[in-house]
Amino acid sequence: MAVLTLSQAQLAFGHVALLDNAAFSLETGERVGLIGRNGTGKSSLLKILAGLEKPDDGLLQMQSGTELAYVPQEPDFAPGATVFSTVSEGLGDIRSLRERFEAHADGEDLDALMTQIEARNGWNWEQRVDETLQRLRLAPELPIDGLSGGTKKRVALARALVASPDVLLLDEPTNHLDLDAITWLEELLVAFKGSVFLISHDRAFLDAVCTRIVELDRGTLRSYPGNFAAYEALKAQQLADEALSNARADKLLAQEEVWIRKGVEARRTRSVARIKRLEVLRDTRASRRDVIGRVKLEVSQGERGGKIVAELEDVSKRYGDRDIVKGFTGTILRGDKVGLIGSNGAGKTTLLKLILGELAPDSGTVRQGANLGVAYFDQMRDNLNLDATLADFISPGSEWIEINGSRKHVMSYLTDFLFSPARANSPVRTLSGGERNRLLLARLFARPSNVLVLDEPTNDLDIDTLDLLEDLLADYPGTVFLVSHDRRFLDNVITSSIVAEGEGRWREYEGSVEDWLIQSRRAQALAASKSTPPKAAAAPAPAASAPVAPPPVTSQPKKKLSYKEQRELDELPGRIEALEEEQAQLNAALADPDLYKKQDAHSIAGLQARHASIDEELLGLLERWETLGGA
Repeated sequence: MAVLTLSQAQLAFGHVALLDNAAFSLETGERVGLIGRNGTGKSSLLKILAGLEKPDDGLLQMQSGTELAYVPQEPDFAPGATVFSTVSEGLGDIRSLRERFEAHADGEDLDALMTQIEARNGWNWEQRVDETLQRLRLAPELPIDGLSGGTKKRVALARALVASPDVLLLDEPTNHLDLDAITWLEELLVAFKGSVFLISHDRAFLDAVCTRIVELDRGTLRSYPGNFAAYEALKAQQLADEALSNARADKLLAQEEVWIRKGVEARRTRSVARIKRLEVLRDTRASRRDVIGRVKLEVSQGERGGKIVAELEDVSKRYGDRDIVKGFTGTILRGDKVGLIGSNGAGKTTLLKLILGELAPDSGTVRQGANLGVAYFDQMRDNLNLDATLADFISPGSEWIEINGSRKHVMSYLTDFLFSPARANSPVRTLSGGERNRLLLARLFARPSNVLVLDEPTNDLDIDTLDLLEDLLADYPGTVFLVSHDRRFLDNVITSSIVAEGEGRWREYEGSVEDWLIQSRRAQALAASKSTPPKAAAAPAPAASAPVAPPPVTSQPKKKLSYKEQRELDELPGRIEALEEEQAQLNAALADPDLYKKQDAHSIAGLQARHASIDEELLGLLERWETLGGA
């Protein structure tokens, strides 16, 4: 049963219809993800459902007694408030009822107030706040002003959840959350008993949480059952069908235009009917809203730098009594795509500054390569001049920019990033959050560089732009340092990751986020197996009269490998890589539904058995590698 229904909704800003007779309904217990291009009206639609804005036309219906809770992208908090007082704002009407009852104000119907308080479970609202804070792992006495962006997002969620709403409306809930917090939020939303309607461009998050995807496309809401992966398959087919239908209509229109110009003689009734059909075809073509163009991304490349970007040897950095970086050693080469992974406050920015020579280490050595041209993308948008026009922000004082040796007019360059020439003279403050991110990327890519530092570039970007940004970064010949909590984006871009492992320790892993998770799990399993010593027979106790001297401590010289052992050590990386590749192929095969239609049960069981045996083989090879490497 639908808890809320929107029908025939219309909303326009200027000449662009954001909602064009759009219809939508949210069923009980559903978790719906809303996706679409930046600036298409997703946040406006969410505010309409929350009752904060009104459509130009249309009807919003809601079940009687339905409680809504809305969490915006950037929540507002009262200055000087604590976590407890902020979260208790979610129970504002319940608190008000109890305060009125306890005040015994003249003219108040105390019996009626008592009935309302009991119906809303308002006598113990403080306990409800405490329980919510414990569930979301928040300290009640902390001041809001000093919290990180991720913790503030948790507080906003707590404020929404404390009232136990029937419908939860979330606008970009994963922004500013680290990987652990995103996993926690996924579990929270999957266990939530009400309905959820959220805006997100985090594809892995949408896959884990949503039971339905709704796309806002050219003013229309289109629904796709399942998670984001299911949406991608259905959308590809839909776009192909739409392109074919439009091509046929355009061909027919062209034929009819030729006919009308030639003035073919025919019976009058037939000609009149054909002329009317031509008019209908013209009107249909004029009213068609074609798919919005795709962003054209190109990076202005600076001078070619040296082979080594940075070399760090036993580098440490400490603030007060806390180790931010402790004994880190690593080498960054030209062309590396490095992801920095860690919780909020782990020290990712500090480590980046050490690598790029902007911060001196307390101990250890850092050597930078030659001709480094660094371009920064700042997640906090501190460099945005909200009063500047789009054209002046991209190219101050000039109508031209230079990209890789060729000049380009600023209007044309803005068009590549889906900003129409009509908006080029609009102030930056008129842009949505996603459009501001796109504008920052446009300015960043116009500057010559051979090192890109991207701090949360995916916040607010739509999925099509994310796909193109992934391709651009993968083909970029320079070095990329990427700080992001978008797992799918990291997996598709980075070639290695530097991961915070607690207490200032950082470790580099080859490959993507998934590779890091696999390697870290194997390392943990190996450490666990080595930490369990074999049982030894109890030695006889020495005589009481004979003192026992401790054994002499002698350093064991490193054993030299034989020719056969050295050859085995050299071959181990290739053998491990081959097994990992075979395992990846088996994963893909076993995940394919067609396999179970084409193969018999015996063949499938064989594949599954081989998949299980590879783990054992890999563990054995890794143990052997460590034994020979430490010999």
